[in-house]
Amino acid sequence: MMLVMDTLSSQRAGRAGRPTREQAQARQAELLDTALDMFLDRGFELTTMEGIAAAVGMTKRTIYARYAEKSALFLAAVTRAIERTATTTAELHAVESADLEATLIAVARLRIADLSTVDGVRLRRIITTESYRFPEILMLSYDQGARPLADFLADLLRRHDSAGAICVERPDMAASLFMTMVLGGPVRLIASPQAMSPAEIDEWVRAAVRLFLNGVTRR
Repeated sequence: MMLVMDTLSSQRAGRAGRPTREQAQARQAELLDTALDMFLDRGFELTTMEGIAAAVGMTKRTIYARYAEKSALFLAAVTRAIERTATTTAELHAVESADLEATLIAVARLRIADLSTVDGVRLRRIITTESYRFPEILMLSYDQGARPLADFLADLLRRHDSAGAICVERPDMAASLFMTMVLGGPVRLIASPQAMSPAEIDEWVRAAVRLFLNGVTRR
C-alpha cells in the first residue's frame, strides 16, 4: 500500500513539476505560432505582449524572460515560419535523377508545394506587410528559404554543363533566373482569388522548364 502511494505521489510531483523537454518545445512553438497569427491579424503596432500572453496562456513575465521586446518575439516568430517552409537540401537531392528536365520539374513542384502550405501563405503575408519595418526578414527569408534551393540548382546546372549536356556560363545566375521563371506566377498568386489550380501549376512548371532548357541546351 505504501509503495502504491509513493508511486502516485511521484507521478503527481512529475506532473506538477518542471515540464518535459518535449512539452517545453511544444509550448514554445505554440507561443511563436500564436504571436505570428496576431501580428498578421492586427499588425505589429497593434499587437501587444499582453495580448499574446493572454492568447497563449502564459504570463508576461515568462514571455519577457525569453524575448526582451516585442520586435525580438516578432523576428523569432517569422524565423520559425521561414524554417517550416524551407525546402531542405535532403529533399532536393531526393528528387534528383539523371534526367535534368525531370529533376527541374520535380524541384519546382516541391518548392511550390512548400510555399503553398498554410505556413507559406502566412509567411508571404507577413513579409509583404512588415518588411518595410523589418527589412532583415527579407534576407532571412532568402538565406534560409531560397538560398539552399539556389545553391542546389547552381550545382546541378554546373554538373550537367561539365557533362556537356547544357551550356551555362554562370550557373548561379542561371539558377536565379530559373527560380524566377518557374516560381513567379504560381507563388505570386497563391493567396489571391486568381490562384492557379494544380493542373495550371503543372502546365506552368512544364512550360517554364522547357523554355529554360531551350535556352541552355547545347546546339
